[in-house]
Amino acid sequence: MALTATVHHFEVSLSDVDRGVYASLDFRAAQHPSETTRWLLTRTLAYCLSYEDGIAFSKGGLSSTDEPPIAIRDATGRLVWWIDVGAPSAERLHKASKSARVAVYTHDLAQLRRQTEGRDIYEAEAIEVWSLDPSFLDALAAKVGRRTRLELTRTDGALYVAIDGVTLETTLTRTTLSPEA
Repeated sequence: MALTATVHHFEVSLSDVDRGVYASLDFRAAQHPSETTRWLLTRTLAYCLSYEDGIAFSKGGLSSTDEPPIAIRDATGRLVWWIDVGAPSAERLHKASKSARVAVYTHDLAQLRRQTEGRDIYEAEAIEVWSLDPSFLDALAAKVGRRTRLELTRTDGALYVAIDGVTLETTLTRTTLSPEA
């Protein structure tokens, strides 16, 4: 018998002071049986921290090679922002950066850099890489259930998540694919 995805319902009060985005979000994210909670939370935070009109999770699921886990499309349906999670391959990033603005949210920056080091990636310097601390994600994972309410605040590069009366804090670091960064 095949395992099925676990659907998580998130209600998020978003205050992204750094971008000037304030919203109440109510969405569902399906966790594939092969997906770790750390990866699910990285994807969920990427959605919230990139939130704007036209944002959506991939319809093709996590294994789709032709579309990102999260996409932002304009009113005509044209892809304007490819948002990936984890450590996508250099080939995937090369293809993505030819079609749209690209951001990667990762909890394993070293692995991402190993996979892309010395590889040909179109406009690699323009790819936004956001690194999340794995211990922060693990602390958050301990609080997340199938139905989760949280307050998410980003200000001056700091990320605060209030959940179940506890506030977790981390630094959200923007970096590049370059190992020298």
